[in-house]
Amino acid sequence: MDSINAQQPEDNYEDVSGDAAVQRIKATVRKSDTCFFCTAVGTGRSGGTRPMSVQDVDDEGNLWFLSSSDSHKNREIGQQPEVRLFLQGAEHAGFLVLTGTASISTDRTKIKQLWEPILRTWFTGGEDDPRITVIRVQPTGGYYWDNKHGAVVAGAKMLVGAAIGKTLDDSIEGRVMP
Repeated sequence: MDSINAQQPEDNYEDVSGDAAVQRIKATVRKSDTCFFCTAVGTGRSGGTRPMSVQDVDDEGNLWFLSSSDSHKNREIGQQPEVRLFLQGAEHAGFLVLTGTASISTDRTKIKQLWEPILRTWFTGGEDDPRITVIRVQPTGGYYWDNKHGAVVAGAKMLVGAAIGKTLDDSIEGRVMP
């Protein structure tokens, strides 16, 4: 590996696939249910990037969102369904970027399943607001960066590494292949 990772004595690279990839996605979303949701084209002022709340992650690793039918995001997905999601589970760890294909539906059963009262802020008609749509993002790949043993161990290793002049950062990273 041609990077600073070659300087540390521990193996810090592990790809995850299948169920392990789904569990990594779910764990990151549990820590912070928001992400930057980026469309491939940008028609609004945000350039195609905006914060979004992940309403659910299913057992196949699909991420579910609620969105307004008249939003720039829905228009952009209609033009090109490839999206990228950036998630951060903790202040210094739990980073995850996913690429995927987004699809939009008006499935009322799914809307009711994903509904939370705070969403009335954006959908003033409540869960029956006719503008609500469901966005499903089916991940096609991704990459993660995290700590192997949590923040306390990672911090201790960094301090020891700095004291002895050796790279000991307890990091782990790899591809996510749902």
